[in-house]
Amino acid sequence: MTAYVIFIRDSIKDAEEMATYGQKAAGARGDHAMTPLAFYGAVETLEGPKVDGAVVISFPTTAEAKAWYNSPAYQEALPHRLKGAEYRVLIVEGL
Repeated sequence: MTAYVIFIRDSIKDAEEMATYGQKAAGARGDHAMTPLAFYGAVETLEGPKVDGAVVISFPTTAEAKAWYNSPAYQEALPHRLKGAEYRVLIVEGL
C-alpha cells in the first residue's frame, strides 16, 4: 500500500542548518523508491496554526518509507533539520 511521508514546517530557526540539511537530505535519496509530490510550494492554511512550508513524498510501502527515514544517509541529515526548524513529520498510508 502506498505511503506518504509528510513534512510540515512550522518555522525556521537557523537558515544555515537548513541549508546543510537540504544538501545532505538530497544525497539521502540513494536507491530508495520515492517520488516527491509537493515540495515547499504555495501553502494556504485552512485550519490550525499557520504553516510555513510542506513536503509530501510518496513511497510504495510504509516499510520503504521507514527504510529511507532510518537510513544512515538520512539520519546524518536529520540533526540539521532538528536544529534548523520546527517540523511535524508523519507517515500516512494511502489508498
